[in-house]
Amino acid sequence: MTINPDLQGRSYPAKEVYDVGREKIREFARAVKATHPAHFEVDAAKALGHSDLVAPPTFAIIVAQRADAQLIEDPDSGIDFSRVVHADQRFIHHRPIVAGDRLVAELHVDGVRAMGGGAMITTRSEIFALAAGAAEAAGAAEAAAGDDTREAVATATSSILVRGEGQ
Repeated sequence: MTINPDLQGRSYPAKEVYDVGREKIREFARAVKATHPAHFEVDAAKALGHSDLVAPPTFAIIVAQRADAQLIEDPDSGIDFSRVVHADQRFIHHRPIVAGDRLVAELHVDGVRAMGGGAMITTRSEIFALAAGAAEAAGAAEAAAGDDTREAVATATSSILVRGEGQ
């Protein structure tokens, strides 16, 4: 199956909420060899003006990849994940991710470019923190859609190459 060129311009709404916990931040920081005390000690994070532990900047990939999964799993996309090569990843941070955040991400397909028998697909995940109680008061998707119940946290832009047959 070839990549559906009509993917460009498609959006996938926020689905599940990702609860950022202290241990998740510590585990991620250890995995990426981030050593700043604000990733491990609440007092160190608070001394910098944060409400709780601060995640390393690349922590946003966890939420972005959950959003990317919607595209990969979409049967109309034509994407065979066994043929995917990650090409590029970029982040724009609007504010730090901290323990206690409840994050959701909307996925936007910004580009689909045929390349030989395959395609380069560029996506953008807009990551938001839900206001306290927003996810409980409504479904996660409804809470994520309401501008007054969310705060922009990060934008993650990713490019993947889907290799064609014989590549």
